[in-house]
Amino acid sequence: MSDPGDLPNVQGDQSNEREGSRATQPFALPGGDTAGLPHPGRPTRIGGRLFDWGSRTYVMGIVNVTPDSFSGDGLLPADAGAGSASVVRAAVDQVQRMITEGADLLDVGGESTRPGHAPVDADEERRRTVPVIAALHAEFPDLPLSIDTTKPAVAAAALDAGAAMINDVWGVAEDDRLARLAGERGASLVLMHNRAEARYTNLLAEIVADLQRAIERATRAGVAWEDLIVDPGFGFGKAPVHNLALLAGLGDLRVLARPILLGTSRKSTLGMVLDLPPEERLEATLATTALAIAEGVDIVRVHDVRPNVRVARMSDAVIRGGGIS
Repeated sequence: MSDPGDLPNVQGDQSNEREGSRATQPFALPGGDTAGLPHPGRPTRIGGRLFDWGSRTYVMGIVNVTPDSFSGDGLLPADAGAGSASVVRAAVDQVQRMITEGADLLDVGGESTRPGHAPVDADEERRRTVPVIAALHAEFPDLPLSIDTTKPAVAAAALDAGAAMINDVWGVAEDDRLARLAGERGASLVLMHNRAEARYTNLLAEIVADLQRAIERATRAGVAWEDLIVDPGFGFGKAPVHNLALLAGLGDLRVLARPILLGTSRKSTLGMVLDLPPEERLEATLATTALAIAEGVDIVRVHDVRPNVRVARMSDAVIRGGGIS
């Protein structure tokens, strides 16, 4: 054992301080990079509006230009042609109502994603959605519009018509054509989690990992970091037990440091829990909206705008504060 008299004088021995600094070499971040820690990041401009993440929850209204929507709200009657004046007028009227009810942005889709849906080719999907998007953009030029599609040709035509965001339900797939398109056009991109089969070993960890890889692919393809939004894919490639576990663990997605979009509105898992058809799943949807906001979700994608806006405002008042003027 050393004699106490041999120990260095830490208060007066400057040589000891120099030795310590050599033993612990300084380490700088490479190339001036950030620390890579989760943070809210900069706001995102979508169309004519700035979305300040973390300040409040935003509500996305759903516009289904389809004849076979699972929720029964499709605007395309079986006997009406895609792009007909009556369909476009119905979409404009629906969106006007949603804006009045408090919608912050709208998602327009021309192909149902319900189980067993009939596939739609790109030309038909374009005929359904592009006239609606063009009319909405002309009527409400500052309203952010999203195109819900997996087809680059449809997305490109929708962006030409006035859409400012692409909502890709296969955002975790290896194909990066939609990401490259979003990067080239400066459009926002929603990356949704999905799988062909509902097989998982560690549900939340795998969702986070799949989305992280999708984010990396999208940034390599040219999409700006602040233009990326993630969606855990409630009801996509997941069994009901997975969907409920996903709701309970939504907060895990905050590690991705990107805004989170969630779409539970009227979906089948809610109906299975309550044994109710789509048109009677409003209360279940509202419950998931409140739970999601408590876990940090930034956008809720819904059919019923007014009640979800009210739930979001009340939830924000509790979770984010500042609800009483």
